[in-house]
Amino acid sequence: MSNLDSNQLFKIIGSNIKYYRRLYCLRKDKMTQAKLAELADVSTALIGNIESQKIDQGISVYTLWKISQALEIPIEKLFDTTDFSERSLDT
Repeated sequence: MSNLDSNQLFKIIGSNIKYYRRLYCLRKDKMTQAKLAELADVSTALIGNIESQKIDQGISVYTLWKISQALEIPIEKLFDTTDFSERSLDT
């Protein structure tokens, strides 16, 4: 992994949360930001801020773990730096 600054890391995490939330919708059931927030016991605004590419939002490891549990994915998936142009929501 290359050296990332905090802004880049927050964008990666936010993009991954958004990606896996949408993937959850395709595979299981509708997962809105509000539903994810409820399942992870955080505010909807926090989820929106994390997913936004315009706002840098710090987040605790515990909150990341709760989000990963709600999305039914391993926490390390939230740190995946794979280029999104190489991903498909159909897989």
